[in-house]
Amino acid sequence: MSFRAHFLSSRSGLARFARGLESAWPRTLQAVLPNACTLCGNLSHNPLCTFCDESYWNNGALRCDVCAVPLPVTFRGRRASYRCADCIAEKPPFDATFALADYRAPLDTLAVGLKFRAQLMLAREFARRLARLAEDARQDPSQCPDVIAPVPLASRRLIERGYNQAWQIARPLARALRVPADATLLRRVIETAPQSRLDLDARRMNVGRAFEVARRVEGQHIGIVDDVMTTGATLEALARTLKAAGARRVTNFVALRTPKN
Repeated sequence: MSFRAHFLSSRSGLARFARGLESAWPRTLQAVLPNACTLCGNLSHNPLCTFCDESYWNNGALRCDVCAVPLPVTFRGRRASYRCADCIAEKPPFDATFALADYRAPLDTLAVGLKFRAQLMLAREFARRLARLAEDARQDPSQCPDVIAPVPLASRRLIERGYNQAWQIARPLARALRVPADATLLRRVIETAPQSRLDLDARRMNVGRAFEVARRVEGQHIGIVDDVMTTGATLEALARTLKAAGARRVTNFVALRTPKN
């Protein structure tokens, strides 16, 4: 091997080592040094301290299999009927939804911290919990998505924010589920108004034709990731676009779900 080839090979190896060190460094620090709990500020080795973790998550809440809206306690014991009245009357274009908890105080501050304050460690926490929820619910390997993709941001918002919070969750989620992640599978082709300002019908019109699929998805099971699911209009639009492109199944993975009024 020539000196130049040896030098380039060594340089490449050092670069890989540096990237690995950079990736492992935050986790190493977290394991050694406690940080402030995101909710109460007490010292913790995790984003949430033990008290907040046990007090505020409601992972055990019974939810609609399709849209993940909380169901009344009277549904217990009737496993075949784990669907809300709306999904029974008119099934959405997506097939299933996993959600960790309700979008409510104080957990809503986690979504705000991730979305607007770049608290990216919360994305890894959401991903870890979503992976565990999906693994617990899975009954056969065919239920695992073929690929995980985030809800795409509009270009202007991505530039302003500097990151897509859904992708920050999707990447570690895909790694935990041992499936590929694709940040560019879905594209937002129309700049839409913020959904928070609109009612359900307006939301559906707002995003109805806002997306397109960038690659072939025929026969595939696609997992879509978002931080918060409110009315489901955006996820409906994405699922409808994916199904029109030939996707076999669409499953949503969302950190928090807004209960219906």
